[in-house]
Amino acid sequence: MKQTKQTKQTKQTKQVRKPSARQYLAHDPGGYIPGLDGLRAFAVCLVILYHISPAVFPGGFLGVDIFFVLSGFLITTLLVRELRQNSRIDLQNFWKRRIRRLLPALVFLVITVVPLALLTNKDLLVGIARQVLGALTFSTNWLEIAHGSSYFDSTTPLLFKNFWSLAIEEQFYVLWPLFFLLLLAIFRNPRHRLLVVASLGIASMIAMAVLYNPAQPTRVYYGTDTHIFGISCGIILAFLWTGKSSTVLSHPHWVQNGKYYGYGALALLCGAALLLPGDSAFAFRGGMQITALLVSALLASLLQPQSWLAKVGELRPIKWLGTRSYAVYLWHWPILVISGVLFPAAVSSSAYWIRSLLAVVVTGIICEFSYRYIENPVRTNGIRTSCRAAYKAVLTYLYPKIIAFVIIILLVMTGVALGVAPEKSQTQLAIEKAEREAAAAPKQSAPESALDIPPARPVEKTGMNKLSPQLNTSPPAPEEVTAIGDSMFSAAKTGLDYALPGINLLAKSNRQWKDAPQVVAEGLKAGEIRRAVVISFGTNAGVTDPQYIHQVIQQLGPERMILLVNLYSPSDFIDSSNKALADIAQQYANVSLVDWHKVVYENPDLLQVDATHPSIAGANALGNLIKESLAHQAAELAALQNKTVSTP
Repeated sequence: MKQTKQTKQTKQTKQVRKPSARQYLAHDPGGYIPGLDGLRAFAVCLVILYHISPAVFPGGFLGVDIFFVLSGFLITTLLVRELRQNSRIDLQNFWKRRIRRLLPALVFLVITVVPLALLTNKDLLVGIARQVLGALTFSTNWLEIAHGSSYFDSTTPLLFKNFWSLAIEEQFYVLWPLFFLLLLAIFRNPRHRLLVVASLGIASMIAMAVLYNPAQPTRVYYGTDTHIFGISCGIILAFLWTGKSSTVLSHPHWVQNGKYYGYGALALLCGAALLLPGDSAFAFRGGMQITALLVSALLASLLQPQSWLAKVGELRPIKWLGTRSYAVYLWHWPILVISGVLFPAAVSSSAYWIRSLLAVVVTGIICEFSYRYIENPVRTNGIRTSCRAAYKAVLTYLYPKIIAFVIIILLVMTGVALGVAPEKSQTQLAIEKAEREAAAAPKQSAPESALDIPPARPVEKTGMNKLSPQLNTSPPAPEEVTAIGDSMFSAAKTGLDYALPGINLLAKSNRQWKDAPQVVAEGLKAGEIRRAVVISFGTNAGVTDPQYIHQVIQQLGPERMILLVNLYSPSDFIDSSNKALADIAQQYANVSLVDWHKVVYENPDLLQVDATHPSIAGANALGNLIKESLAHQAAELAALQNKTVSTP
């Protein structure tokens, strides 16, 4: 009886005991891995949203790091599977598969986008030979690093700017199989292999954090060595999942709670996409590194059998986007750039969102065509077989003949575009011309009417909004005006000279607000700064510290009329910078705001192809706006001065 009772208790215990780790398949069962397409779709969505609206999705660039982790995991898993199945790895066949997967869609894009850019605006072809070479040799990131991060690169959007990350992945595809075999040959213990890969990943993380330079972040962001930590995380996860022995993925705690870690990682990644600015120091010194770890946790959660997140990733629309994510990543940026030139629209306006939506739709249509008729046939049949089939079809049927003729035209136009591509954009030429003229012109001292101003002195905060009795409120003549700024004023020189002949222009590209106090100090010392001063800084960095603006205003003193020109560009710092400029302008009686942002928002066609610097028409508009703003400020100050005098 006692024995029967114990037997019943034992049975009950067996019934409530949780399944073992092995029953959860915490190791690679082989075959298709559900959920990966969903993760690809999530990654490419983040990148697209970032490129459309970096102000709303400042951390969308992290989608690239998701792709890195995925690539490290998937390629390593494929290598381990092949080694187990065949006891060897066919490197030639591995690289053939990679070429079939990557090259056809890439070539199709190049011979389509380059001719389209030629027909749209030749400025889009600046640097195109370097870009095409980088795309076809999988070296975009290093070519761009070697080219050097020039300020003028930002005056023309690069058509293939997004290919830097593809280059890192492609370099990984070439080098990792060799290193993988070397790792297996040297280290028999799986833990030692993990330690080597982890060490490389940690070294890459540290290198990015240490070598990061806020003024020149391109080197560490584009560098394979400094941005390979995501791939290392994917490799480590693949080793853990494909390992025969028990790993952290088979630990009871992970088996029971892994899905919650996945939910948490997904929530944090979404939060980072909305909150993490790409130009912040934290993005390079922790942000991207933590992202790689979060993606690893999310991916590990997807690997659990019956994962809810994996099931969501297998939904038809999400899976569709995931399977075409490579082509979508390739095409979306050039289409956004070209559509922006063809149909200018103010950032975040209804026209802008409609244009962006249509660009995404066009991207989807092209990618579906690419996937069905280029990528899949070549991946299935190989490049040679596909070319033979295409050649036979051209000899036999009419439609293939038409397609072949179109391809020949595109190839010829691509060659022409590479031959006629300009070395510099129209924006760069205008800025350089203005700066050459300014350097060659004799120094212009302020006229006598502008010299009757007491020396600049610090303004007490309590008296910021008090009008100085020594302020001359009469409308300033053009020769009484000094314009101080960066490339905005250089690009607008013709318009400023036309609207205000005799204006003294002190402008140079690549200046920031932090440089303004020194520029003003030198101008005051040389007697070049007149009684009305128009200031425009922040085109390429925004207002990093409002104290620089206060310092400049205090240097100029309360006896000068001062106008601050606000900013317009697709950059994510525009709104915060313009708010800072408007707030500061309200704190001083002699300071006003020139609302250039409003003018461009209502007339986006006033800008060059970079959507930042003014065209010839834009330069004229800016010159007239400043002229009107000076007259308006003089009238307001005169009214305020009269009111102050008449008030007992």
